[in-house]
Amino acid sequence: MLEQLFNAHHDKVFRAAYRVTGNASDAEDVVQTVFLRLIRNQQQFQDIEEAGNYLYRAGVNAALDVVRARRTSSLDEHDPPEPGWKPDRAHHSPELRERMRLAVSQLHPTAAEMFVLRYFEGYDNVEVARILNTTEGTVAVTLHRTRTRLQKELGGIR
Repeated sequence: MLEQLFNAHHDKVFRAAYRVTGNASDAEDVVQTVFLRLIRNQQQFQDIEEAGNYLYRAGVNAALDVVRARRTSSLDEHDPPEPGWKPDRAHHSPELRERMRLAVSQLHPTAAEMFVLRYFEGYDNVEVARILNTTEGTVAVTLHRTRTRLQKELGGIR
């Protein structure tokens, strides 16, 4: 069963971890961590989709942990981003991507997870709600609050 799960979900967990960390080596470490935790905790799943959601979420959270751990510089050291910058367009600048990763790593875990799924992974609110087993309204409100907070923290971006 573990081999099936690994083969079915390795790429998805790696891609999510890579988008969060921005580093292939860190992403591989995240994949290893997620599957080692799966073995250690002897997690049971009803089906492959349930396992996929669990592994994906575990990958996002472990990647956020990596970003938190490697935090060596403060967001205050950087100039504010250009006006009109949007969180889902952070891929245009390596510096902005790193600033966003650091800011997201400081969020409450649920808010960070929703933000990553929506803006790093490109899921819509309905899909985020399904993955996180919550309502679309909760996702919408959390994302609105999170964007507002990040805009303030990152220099008033829009």
